[in-house]
Amino acid sequence: MKQIRRILIAGGGSSGWMTAALLARLFQGLYEVVLVESEAIGTIGVGEATIPAIKKYNDLLGLDENEFMARTQASFKMGIQFVDWWRKGQSYIHGFGVIGQDWEWLRMHHYWLKAHQQGRADDFAAYSINTAAALENKFVRAQPEMGDSPLGHIAHAFQFDAALFARFLSGYAQDRGVRRREGKIVDVTLRAEDGFIDSVTMDDGEVIAADLFIDCSGFRGLFINQALKVGFDDWSHWLPCDRAIAVPCERSANFTPYTRSTAHDAGWQWRIPLQHRTGNGHVYASQFIDDAEAERVLLANLDGAQRADPFRVEFKAGKRRELWHKNCVAIGLAGGFLEPLESTSLHLVQAGIIRMVRLLPDAGFDAATIAEFNRQTDFEFERIRDFIILHYKATERSDTPFWDYCRTMEVPATLQRKMDLWMANGRIFREDEELFAEESWIQVFLGQGMVPRGYDPLVDIKSDAQLSQYLGNIASVIGKCVKVMPSHADYIAKTCPAEA
Repeated sequence: MKQIRRILIAGGGSSGWMTAALLARLFQGLYEVVLVESEAIGTIGVGEATIPAIKKYNDLLGLDENEFMARTQASFKMGIQFVDWWRKGQSYIHGFGVIGQDWEWLRMHHYWLKAHQQGRADDFAAYSINTAAALENKFVRAQPEMGDSPLGHIAHAFQFDAALFARFLSGYAQDRGVRRREGKIVDVTLRAEDGFIDSVTMDDGEVIAADLFIDCSGFRGLFINQALKVGFDDWSHWLPCDRAIAVPCERSANFTPYTRSTAHDAGWQWRIPLQHRTGNGHVYASQFIDDAEAERVLLANLDGAQRADPFRVEFKAGKRRELWHKNCVAIGLAGGFLEPLESTSLHLVQAGIIRMVRLLPDAGFDAATIAEFNRQTDFEFERIRDFIILHYKATERSDTPFWDYCRTMEVPATLQRKMDLWMANGRIFREDEELFAEESWIQVFLGQGMVPRGYDPLVDIKSDAQLSQYLGNIASVIGKCVKVMPSHADYIAKTCPAEA
């Protein structure tokens, strides 16, 4: 068994430096890691919001959370608010963490469904500490010692400046032995006998050989696409948005501990509040709206003064047919793209790195190892894809051609099966290790107007009086907890303020 000795990463940005930092931390100098990037090649920094899984990555690096937040101008994130997705004028929050409290063997939402049918249920947001607190702009980290209280079950992620995050990780990785090579790769040499990547040639003529090549070069896919010509699975018939315009604005007084997604006539707009500014962007389908109108819509819906010129990105939803091919692994945009509707972009980077480490090959690159990596990757991408498609499909909007298309389109069989099962009796089951748990599906189903025809029949064991008391207690306790929580702004000012 011959071990690999050198790993070459092509591209910096969030994906490149997330990869380099984690490899430096976990490998502890066992392999030489070289990252090649060019200051002349810009990076795409539109994905600034995350999901709670990012904390696992930060923990693996051993980061201090307050320092990390101060260095990246970060704010806390308890969920995502969706405005005008089901109907115009309607909104809901997909909150992280638990919903209410299970009662014996049934999840809380089954009891809520019966009360809802009887017209006796509060808004569903009242039964989750994350959603109730988010709507009041309140935040505090979970208090583990209060395990019997909703305050012990708060879940959070982060909203941060992606460029500052990459810079932070660059310093972390280089301090631990990663060698940064400035310059452009102008040629990729493949081995004649098996088509594996042998080396790259830099713009100054230097040839750099390696054993494992990691492609973090963005949409162009320098290794995975241009050199190895791995095919692409196009999902744009389900996810027709193909362009985005991003622009920062001044931070507003409404400093929310959540990301907002507002549906427009041919796409949607994100709003991500950071300590020093607010990130905004319009994701849209160019077949339904032109670029000039898309920019006008974005700029007309900022809640602060514009701070820079708009930045434009073109993309296609989908993924490479293989993210690991021969001795190349694609991470980030080089491997695939799912629009940032549920803030999964950096999670897919993180998941790809960890999966690669778990299946780290020797220099023989066993086919079974590569096949397993691709099988797990396909499953994760496809289940996240289905969850994002659900937001478009489950709508009553027919006011524009875009929404009419989304509402009437056929969806993947894997998603249709979930939708059909849910609509019967409110049942949803997490499959294997798919990213989004039942709580996420439940909130989006209900938030988008998909109220099941029935509920679990075992709910009827409880009397109406017991049901009212159970739901009332949950909402009351959560309400009392939210009342004593500090504001999001005050909590950040006290624990992790960034330098002005």
